[in-house]
Order: sequence, then structure tokens, then C-alpha cells
Amino acid sequence: PALTPAPSPALLQVAALERQIFDFLGYQWAPILANFLHIMAVILGIFGTIQYRSRYLMMYAVWLVLWVGWNAFIICFYLEVGRLSQDRDFIMTFNTSLHRSWWMENGPGCLVTPVLNSNLAPEDHHVITVSGCLLDYQYIEVVSSATQIFLALFGFVYACYVSKVFLEEEDSFDFIGGFDSYGYQAPQKTSHLQLQPLYT
Repeated sequence: PALTPAPSPALLQVAALERQIFDFLGYQWAPILANFLHIMAVILGIFGTIQYRSRYLMMYAVWLVLWVGWNAFIICFYLEVGRLSQDRDFIMTFNTSLHRSWWMENGPGCLVTPVLNSNLAPEDHHVITVSGCLLDYQYIEVVSSATQIFLALFGFVYACYVSKVFLEEEDSFDFIGGFDSYGYQAPQKTSHLQLQPLYT
């Protein structure tokens, strides 16, 4: 039976685009690059589903494993697991700037107050205090990554199932006028030719 594209790749695409927007706003270059690759992989998965290409779906499933690993790293980074430190490591910006997550200043209920004449600020930067947040930015990033992991696991199962169905359909496909024992018979040779008169 023909399969219609399930909502999984489309939902992954929407979630990836949403994440890309907020990472752009926060100048988080490493997640921007990872999100771009993820968007390309999701497009590949959608194409594989529509065109019945199991090979593309397998590539998509392999990427989702890497995507889960990346999001697990983001969770560890924001929770400062092991030796990871947000104050010391600027991995998300490739150590090119001091920018943090966009949610740090724009989270729900956050009140941002600039600290004037602070000696702690590097050149061309300013110091702020953030207070009153209903949810700290670290936990917003963790929830976002956990959601990506959940969607990726769902997408991985979807990709494996659909590619398996496509492979089974390819194996069982019978060509028109198939080549089984009762379908195709080679033409029989005759021992002599029967000539017919030709009238012009």
C-alpha cells in the first residue's frame, strides 16, 4: 500500500526553523550551523518519503542519531555538567564573542537593568543584571534541546519504518508481464516458413 508522508518530518522542520531563529537572535554560531545541517537533513527525509527513496531515509536516520548527540551536549553545556562552564567556555559562539542565549535577556518575565560605569565590562560591551525571570534561560535551552531529542527519536523510528516498507515493496515488485514461470514464454521457432502470396 502507498504511504503518505507522516507529519514527523514536517514537525521536525518547524521545530528546527523555530530554533534557528532564536539562535540567530543570540548570535549562537555553532547551533546555527548545526540547525542549518539539520534543516537540510529534514528536507532530505521529506524528499525520500515523497519520492519513495529508502536510501535518503536511511541517511536521514543516521543524521538524527548525530542530532540527538548534539542536543545532549547542549543540555550538558547549559547544566554545566563536568568541566563545562558557561562563564569560561564560549563554544556556542566559536569563542568569537561574549554573546549568550537570546533567552537570557528576553525570557518570560525577565527584567534587564544596565549597570552603568562598570569596570567589569570589556571594551565595547556593557554589564547588565537580569532579574524576575519566571524560568532561567538555561532551562529554556534545556527544554528546547530535550524537545528536539524527543522529536528526533520519533523521526528516527518513522524513518526506519518507512524505509523498511519501501525496501519490502521494491523486493516484492512484479514487473508488467512478469518473468515468473507462467507469465513469460520465449517465442517458438518453426521448422519451416509458410509463404503467402503477395498481391500488389
